[in-house]
Amino acid sequence: MLAAYAVRVEDSRGRRYPEPTHPYRNDFERDRDRVIHARAFRRLNDKTQVFTRRYSDHFRNRLTHTLEVAQIARTIAAQLGLNVDLVEALALAHDLGHPPFGHAGEKALDAVMREHGSSFDHNLHALRIVEDFEQRYASFPGLNLTFEVREGIVKHSRDYSAAEFPELAEYLLEQRPPLEAQLIDLADEIAYDTADLDDGYEAHLLQLDEICGGVPLFAGFLGEVNPVFPHAPEKLRFNETLKRMLNRFVDDLIRNTQKNIREAKIGSVEDVRRHPRRLVSFSTEVEKERGTTKEFLYAKLYFSAALQPEKEDAERVIRDLFGFWMAHPESLPSAYQHKAHREPLARVVCDYIAGMTDNYIYEQYDKHVVQTEKHRTA
Repeated sequence: MLAAYAVRVEDSRGRRYPEPTHPYRNDFERDRDRVIHARAFRRLNDKTQVFTRRYSDHFRNRLTHTLEVAQIARTIAAQLGLNVDLVEALALAHDLGHPPFGHAGEKALDAVMREHGSSFDHNLHALRIVEDFEQRYASFPGLNLTFEVREGIVKHSRDYSAAEFPELAEYLLEQRPPLEAQLIDLADEIAYDTADLDDGYEAHLLQLDEICGGVPLFAGFLGEVNPVFPHAPEKLRFNETLKRMLNRFVDDLIRNTQKNIREAKIGSVEDVRRHPRRLVSFSTEVEKERGTTKEFLYAKLYFSAALQPEKEDAERVIRDLFGFWMAHPESLPSAYQHKAHREPLARVVCDYIAGMTDNYIYEQYDKHVVQTEKHRTA
């Protein structure tokens, strides 16, 4: 049963290019399936989340992270009476626009684009992917997703100014997104706050006592776990603790969002859209716990000395390849050379790089930058 404030598929604003209905899948289910079958979705399997495969292939990549976000988001959506099909489609699409090398790659692409008077935003790049880059159907360009999924791709994690982004005007920028889209960003945070502690511990970059000292929430739950499992291996006690931590985040997000909905007297999707702030949120107490966890991860993991060489390498590869193709656009694949006749070259090069996997961008770097340097110095 859907809540009164849930998005109903029969009320969808539809697709850019009208299509006949499917006999046994609704439009949001079809959108989910189109995302899963997209090339951009498959490429997430070879894009870094935090750790490259130099450490191990057991760690999360961008695809496995996406699947964990989808699982968490579906659980929350079901408890809130939201449209689970829409939530799943949004969760599976939310990272389609990420470039290779995780956040280091995004930072590097944004930096080189700003030198050309533009920028890189993974949400807007994801929209370009589903609207244009994915070519699977003879009847229309892109994936022809419903308005609600496209809107959620754009607005799930931030608000965009209509004055600054006039090209997004159709996405109701003056309104809040539906709850189905609002919960994706926090499901994402729950997933990576807990998963990155796990992967950091498995990589031996985070020690148990270090985590306890920096994340009081984890320390408190470990204190509950130890008497219950006194003889269990440390890793299993770690897992039990992390499970309790994840549950606390999820439980609080559900309860606090329900409280926000009641207090705001939300009775429809339009009420959600007109509300002055986003309604999906943690309580003050748990938001502080989440913030402390995130600060710890930034200080001890994301910006750690151990990961710094890989970040610097990622930034160098992207910067040098970008510069190469700006100087030698004739070396781009023919499809991108044709696009450069219609769009600024910097945007075309950015789009090409953003779609690459970690492995492929290194191949291109060796082929173009390394070989060019060898010829120059020969």
